[in-house]
Amino acid sequence: MPWFIYIVRCSDKTLYTGITTDIARRIKEHNTSKKKGAFYTRNKTPVKLVFKENAANRSKALKREREIKSFTRKEKLGLIKRK
Repeated sequence: MPWFIYIVRCSDKTLYTGITTDIARRIKEHNTSKKKGAFYTRNKTPVKLVFKENAANRSKALKREREIKSFTRKEKLGLIKRK
């Protein structure tokens, strides 16, 4: 099963990074579900997908997510721009 690391831009222009096996479902959850969407994005809808990257498995996705979350905003914007 493929895993993805993704970044969404929230309505307040902040960036949220996460992982999933189904990007379309996850974005829908962020935008419509108060229970399944991430706590961070609940009051910052709508969110828009601005970056996605494939990962071989959940472990690699988690490691990459942790790496991206440690980036500065400027580094995240650079990553988004390169993709």
